[in-house]
Amino acid sequence: MPRCRLTAPALVTLVLLQGVTVVLLFGWYGHLLPAKAPPTQDKVHVLLLSSWRSGSSFLGQVFSQHPDVFYLMEPAWHVWTTLRQPGAWALRMAVRDLVRSVFQCDLSVLESYTPANRNVSHLFMWSHSRALCSPPACPLTPRNDFSNETECKKRCDARGLQGVEQACRSYSHVVLKEVRFFDLAPLYPLLQDPSLDLRIIHLVRDPRAVARSRDQSAKALLRDNGLVLERGDAQVGDPQYRVLQEVCRSHVRIHETAALKPPDFLRGRYRMVRYEDVVRDPLAEIQGMYDFVGLDMSARLKDWIYRVTHGKGKGTHKEAFQITSRNAADVSQAWRSALSYEKVRRIQELCKGAMALLGYRPVDSEKEQRQLDLDLLFPRQRYRFTWLPSKAAPPPQE
Repeated sequence: MPRCRLTAPALVTLVLLQGVTVVLLFGWYGHLLPAKAPPTQDKVHVLLLSSWRSGSSFLGQVFSQHPDVFYLMEPAWHVWTTLRQPGAWALRMAVRDLVRSVFQCDLSVLESYTPANRNVSHLFMWSHSRALCSPPACPLTPRNDFSNETECKKRCDARGLQGVEQACRSYSHVVLKEVRFFDLAPLYPLLQDPSLDLRIIHLVRDPRAVARSRDQSAKALLRDNGLVLERGDAQVGDPQYRVLQEVCRSHVRIHETAALKPPDFLRGRYRMVRYEDVVRDPLAEIQGMYDFVGLDMSARLKDWIYRVTHGKGKGTHKEAFQITSRNAADVSQAWRSALSYEKVRRIQELCKGAMALLGYRPVDSEKEQRQLDLDLLFPRQRYRFTWLPSKAAPPPQE
């Protein structure tokens, strides 16, 4: 039987034709397959969600001073002070989009809200961010040291925001503190964005203590009061009770969304924290929050947290964002001697639902209010404030 013999050049040609055929087939078949989703990045994004005068500036510093954290304080302040729309509701999507961009270390979003020839100092409360006082943003403070706000203001006000973006990209965690979200719905696109690994820490505080602290910072809150009450920049007569009622309602909305009928993409990514629990046992509570977002607690951080919560200060200053060493547990009880019972009674009426939901006990008389050994905080064990991811069992079914 005759055999077909191939010459060497013919064999080479045949192999090349086969290779080209395989490449073309795979290319054609690849167009039929769905596009591969972009890989998620390794960063963890943390939103400290709270309201004015709830201890959120202190909580922000707990994260800001961590060497693995890039922190910014209330970037949405720029939206509210620049656009000046009739109210918070009209601005919520602009706030959401700005937060998304900052989480992605894209500071170009701030071009609409800051001067053309911008410096780092144009960022709201920029010197409260240890990351902006440390390399690569500024050579002043080594990453594992605690920042000095006064020195930072003198030496770290760089031109442009390129250094801020560079610094943001160099940290494993981006943490933003915000007081301008009043429900979770605007955050749903961020929670579903595969490029973000978003965790939400929701800080609440006894509304009676919030009222006392708001009284001390009344002037600083005038513009925000108008936006909360959908009045733009207009001054609102006697806003203290009305704004506080809106704040209480927002805590109820957020907590009920997260605790009663949460969407699947929220599970394992939300944690409720009460300010009073933090000041009673700071190290344990902060360790829990660090665990929730994947941060380690160092001995130096433990020492700093102890010192800042066990000082001699009484928290009587009127500077809205000042962080000083104080006896935090005593400060959390200061409303009981500073407020009249009539005012306390009215606050309890306005925030009755929020207080019951979050575990704050009302007082029925001035005597109970002044009786400091009467605990007004229900045990945390009665409330489910978080879902923590579990490797041992799947999440509970609805």
